[in-house]
Amino acid sequence: MRGNRGESMTFVLGLSAYYHDSAACLLRDGEIIAAAQEERFSRKKHDPRFPTSAVRYCLKEARVGPHDLDHVAFYDKPFIKFERILETYLRYAPKGLKSFILSMPLWLKEKLFLPSLLPKELDQTFGLKKGEIRWEEKILYPEHHHSHAASAFFASPYERAAVLTIDGVGEWATTSAGVGCGNDLSLLYEQQFPHSLGLLYAAFTYYTGFKINSGEYKVMGLAPYGRPLYVDQIYRDLIDMKEDGSFTLNMDFFNYASGLTMTNGRFDRLFGGPRRLPESPVTQREMDIARSIQEVTEEVVLRIARFLKRETGEEDLCMAGGVALNCVANGKLLREGIFKRIWIQPAAGDAGGAVGAALTVWHQFLEKPRKDSGTDRMRGSYLGPSFDDAEIEEFLTSRGIPYRRLPEEEMIDHVAEWLGQGKVVGWFQGRMEFGPRALGNRSILGDARNPEMQSVMNLKIKYRESFRPFAPSVLSDRVTDWFDLTVESPYMLLVASVKESRLVKRTINQNLWGIDLLKVPRSEIPAVTHVDFSARIQTVDRETNRRYHALLTRFEEKTGCPVIVNTSFNVRGEPIVCNPAEAYTCFMRTEMDALALGNCLLEKQGQPAFVEDQDWRKSFELD
Repeated sequence: MRGNRGESMTFVLGLSAYYHDSAACLLRDGEIIAAAQEERFSRKKHDPRFPTSAVRYCLKEARVGPHDLDHVAFYDKPFIKFERILETYLRYAPKGLKSFILSMPLWLKEKLFLPSLLPKELDQTFGLKKGEIRWEEKILYPEHHHSHAASAFFASPYERAAVLTIDGVGEWATTSAGVGCGNDLSLLYEQQFPHSLGLLYAAFTYYTGFKINSGEYKVMGLAPYGRPLYVDQIYRDLIDMKEDGSFTLNMDFFNYASGLTMTNGRFDRLFGGPRRLPESPVTQREMDIARSIQEVTEEVVLRIARFLKRETGEEDLCMAGGVALNCVANGKLLREGIFKRIWIQPAAGDAGGAVGAALTVWHQFLEKPRKDSGTDRMRGSYLGPSFDDAEIEEFLTSRGIPYRRLPEEEMIDHVAEWLGQGKVVGWFQGRMEFGPRALGNRSILGDARNPEMQSVMNLKIKYRESFRPFAPSVLSDRVTDWFDLTVESPYMLLVASVKESRLVKRTINQNLWGIDLLKVPRSEIPAVTHVDFSARIQTVDRETNRRYHALLTRFEEKTGCPVIVNTSFNVRGEPIVCNPAEAYTCFMRTEMDALALGNCLLEKQGQPAFVEDQDWRKSFELD
């Protein structure tokens, strides 16, 4: 294949796997051609297994084969990570014996022997004989936090910037900070395990009854319902924080270093009782705890950012790591004005490590220069599979599904009209998004002006907790008319307040807290206005997503409002849909009113009866 595509082309495959959110990314001469998470193909949320299907997709998208790959980059160093686990056990022994015994078989079978395992996985992925490709000569292992940092800086629009990565833990590092300039990236400072902001937040996620590595965004969404009653307690008993943002955790209250849970009985007693059981009612205590840990997290991030600014003198900041998905903290960091500009990797978690590992090989191992394009390199994060109208129609006709195929402009007009009538529409267009956010290609849409829309979409479409807020998509040139945000937010990673002029005149009962706040009218766009009058904003421009921009423009022409509700196209516990069949299944399982598959329109009324062998709720593990 290479001969047909030019001898000068260099292909680098990036991989993240074996922990959570495995993914693959393919570079062609340093350009990101494709990236996808394995969960979208396997339908297992946060799938940690080797990303077989994602790898096959990436090469198919580039129209190359395995022999065309020049380098393969894995996103961390397994031996160093194993060293950390052994040293941690020795530090806490014999306390962590049970945890150690449970974790060792997987390490001794797989993770410790990645240099021999990865070639086997790649051979199986492509159906190759052992030794047909000498993978050992192609595979490189950047460090975990370097992969995160590279995914932030090298994919950013900045020629130079400070770089900050914060997550649970990589090999040893839990926070890393440094500087990027051109094709050079140096990490200068780090915080090490077990002292981790990501694991601190995960401990509170666990304690409030949500699933770690999945439910942290629920804690963030729950926080505005609560009061910061436990902030002083957290500072007094759990975390000793310095002015530069470095800190130590009091490990007497945590169990994650040596046990099978995140917190222990001493933690329970500190906060007045045992952890909330998953799926049990959320009480005011959980809301107050969520608010408290959110405020502590924001303060740590701000202190680190101020220190990094003083040390580097850089004007711009790039961020990655799981904590960089805390868009409330990001919004506060932006408003503080510590850095002139902030760019956050849209796949900031482990999936994005595949991007960073590949970019590290291209820019630092191969020493290739960066190209200044003035924009970031993530292509709006639209890096996954796409399906044209012919493929969509083949699926629909083969299943006997009634639909109408319309010209694009007419299709957009119909959807805009339906949204204005209060209907909920599934929107399946173009290439699937890479990262945790639906950004207008695999989305469920609604009218942000409708006061009932949040409740309807939570309970009848997403089948999830009523307290969870929805995000708005807004035309980029209209964002300042509706929100206190003066920069673009294409990846839905910044929270800002709704413009005061858009708020509803109201008298608030000062004693009102918790879920009762949902009953208070808040703004002209109540479906996307959180109880603290904030919103997690996605700005949409014509260059990045022409069709979605056209829909928002048409909706504004009909209603005078350039804002709609955008939530991911899935139900609770399900990965975002990837192909037309999954979109149709989700459409029929829920109370969505209509579905736009490319230019093919489907209305729920008139669809044939949808029968499944088992209850779909048993197919997905709740997040």
